[in-house]
Amino acid sequence: MNEYRTHYCNELRIEDVGKEVRIAGFVQTIRDLGAVMFVDIRDHYGITQLAINKEEDLEFMRKVTTESAVSITGIVNERSNKNPNLPTGDIEIIPSKIRVIGKAKNVLPFEINIDQDVREDLRLQYRFLDLRNDKIHQNIVFRAKVMKTIREIMDDMGFVEIQTPILTSSSPEGARDFLVPSRLHPGEFYALPQAPQQYKQLLMMSGFDKYYQIAACFRDEDPRADRSPGEFYQLDLEMAFATQEDVFKAVENVVLNTFRRNSTWSVSDDNLIKIPYKEAIEKYGIDKPDLRNPLIIQDATELFKDTEFNAFKGKTIKMIVVPDAAKETRKFFDQMSEFAVNECEAKGLAYIKIEADGTLSGGISKFVTDDIKSELLKVAKPGDAIFFIADEKNSAKIAGLIRIELGKRLDLIEKNCFKFCWIVDFPMYEEDDDGNIIFNHNPFSMPQGGLEALNSKNPLDIYAYQYDLVCNGYELASGAVRNHDVETMERAFEIAGYTREQVESKFPALYNAFQYGAPAHAGCAPGLDRMVMLLANEESIREVIAFPKNSKARDLMMGAPSPVFPNQLEDIHIKVDIKE
Repeated sequence: MNEYRTHYCNELRIEDVGKEVRIAGFVQTIRDLGAVMFVDIRDHYGITQLAINKEEDLEFMRKVTTESAVSITGIVNERSNKNPNLPTGDIEIIPSKIRVIGKAKNVLPFEINIDQDVREDLRLQYRFLDLRNDKIHQNIVFRAKVMKTIREIMDDMGFVEIQTPILTSSSPEGARDFLVPSRLHPGEFYALPQAPQQYKQLLMMSGFDKYYQIAACFRDEDPRADRSPGEFYQLDLEMAFATQEDVFKAVENVVLNTFRRNSTWSVSDDNLIKIPYKEAIEKYGIDKPDLRNPLIIQDATELFKDTEFNAFKGKTIKMIVVPDAAKETRKFFDQMSEFAVNECEAKGLAYIKIEADGTLSGGISKFVTDDIKSELLKVAKPGDAIFFIADEKNSAKIAGLIRIELGKRLDLIEKNCFKFCWIVDFPMYEEDDDGNIIFNHNPFSMPQGGLEALNSKNPLDIYAYQYDLVCNGYELASGAVRNHDVETMERAFEIAGYTREQVESKFPALYNAFQYGAPAHAGCAPGLDRMVMLLANEESIREVIAFPKNSKARDLMMGAPSPVFPNQLEDIHIKVDIKE
């Protein structure tokens, strides 16, 4: 018999009455009624109540603090006051032996399993206690369930799970690398992989047909609510002799079915809609549109080309028709204007209301000519409101933020559903702030039109076989058909400012492998953390990660990052020179 327990805290039922059992767990609550004491014991699986009435046991238990780890031996008894909300609600244990295995401090940093507003930094500092909270605890259990689902589907599709190295070489892949100095090779560094990008392509060179892993990725990026700082996990996959459509089919199978198996919400049908990047920006102002929001952005620049309204002159103008919003108060319109100025860096937010009789009121209605009104009434109806965003360069981006906010404030977002789409036809290149041509997306992508397009087109007019999977306003996956031809690869990087020698030195394995019979290949990488966050209906990705870092990329529990001893730096040939 196990010295700590014979049963878990969710196992005992009415048919166990009279049995001697042993359970172990944490003391969740103590209700001391004087002559009798009720104590809830919680383990990973559930809760069991103790009923204590012996004087010596009462005195002993009064010295035990909540959250202490205990082992209880006793007889199962039928409860007089049953709890239908617990699997063990019909029984209780009358203890004959109470053993404290690990005593908790008298004062906890915060109460466990009580709905209260605890500062996140305190929760993360004592994450081992925070994880005892049933909601957070179940999020981590749920994460494991999602991972199991993913592996089952990937295995069923014939993908082979292969682990790739964590210590690798630094390469320009879009974000800052985490560097690891080498003790054995002074002055040289490993890098933690931003993703297994090159390795998975090399696996295709190696003759594997379909690869996957749940991969750890490391990027020195600023954190945000839907992005874990420093490290994250993704379902990494690659397919040989595959087209873009082959990848879509595989990813839809694993992602959509993972969502269907792990949620009661409705999920998009297979064969997801595909929205070109340019169309996404025009209609939604963003390349990760939330399709639960019915609002659409329309261009109104031509409509107001001859306007006398100075704020619109010479600007690109976007408009959003909001059904049945004319009834909203002046305060609502003023608050939306404040949001546009304070949160979107807009110069203002214009609007009109269409009254029930078809007349225009409010906002800029006095600047709307009859001709303009006639055109507006083709896309809007009485009772609607129309918002206008005017800007020299950023009208689409600002309109996208306004669209999102309107959806939230007016409760337009469809409930209890996951709406997916593919964003396709990303530009191969873009200009940075200094006017330099840089990669827009993944530098290893195949340009549409291949080498001929690279040689004959304006780089900013070249599209790539790149794609993002979007769900409910989040980028859930990113991928591409890979550039597997050496000459095309050299030219693609040359346009972005890299010499052939730089490409060869930065990507030596790929550059070399492509010269030995490289198959066409393509892949994608859905983010695991973000998938679980959506499925668990959490707003912060930190709620579904066991030991997350805070919003400043610090691990408050482990105290990382932290200084190290001088001799450790000497071993790796590093001198620290911190400039104040």
